[in-house]
Amino acid sequence: MRRMKDPLEEALADIVEIRSQIAANTAFRGFGPATLTLTGILPLLTAAAQSLLLKNPSADPLLFFAGWVGTAIVCIALIGIEMRFRSRQHHSGLADAVIYNAVEQFLPAGAAGAFLVLVLARFAPATLWLVPGLWQVLVSLGIFASVRSLPRAVTLAGAWYFVAGFAVLMLASQDHSLSPWTMGVPFAVGQFLMAATIHFSTRRAHD
Repeated sequence: MRRMKDPLEEALADIVEIRSQIAANTAFRGFGPATLTLTGILPLLTAAAQSLLLKNPSADPLLFFAGWVGTAIVCIALIGIEMRFRSRQHHSGLADAVIYNAVEQFLPAGAAGAFLVLVLARFAPATLWLVPGLWQVLVSLGIFASVRSLPRAVTLAGAWYFVAGFAVLMLASQDHSLSPWTMGVPFAVGQFLMAATIHFSTRRAHD
């Protein structure tokens, strides 16, 4: 015999569903231009440090990618802290749902990038030269997936990462080499574009 649903449980489920729908249709305001700008400067600093300290990145790819994974972790931590603070400020009671919705959209691309370098390093280390370009293409896909909750102008950053990723793949295909600058410059420009679009969109909404 089928158990009848508890009216209270049903009402709570409806509330959760409504909150999720509102969060999915709410413009995410958890990104700040200052932090995004900083995450554009960090890749340039990493590229400069590697160009001075790592004379032949292709001969030591694990050290090369360790530097970039470390940079990515710092950038993600900075963005995450600001997301938490700004979402509490702008989205109030919907903060957790809005953050979850924003992260959920980008998570598949981020997970694919993490597993990509692990799998290639383990099973096909000779193809690691592909990773910088593929990472940039994956970031572009993550940005495009997040457009419905971000200002539409961020598609410029997504387009930049997409074009830059394939350009890096074409350049690297000539000698299968790794270069700090084919990581640093595309990610710096992409993050600066994100910062600029968020800044002008926020100011326009405020006005």
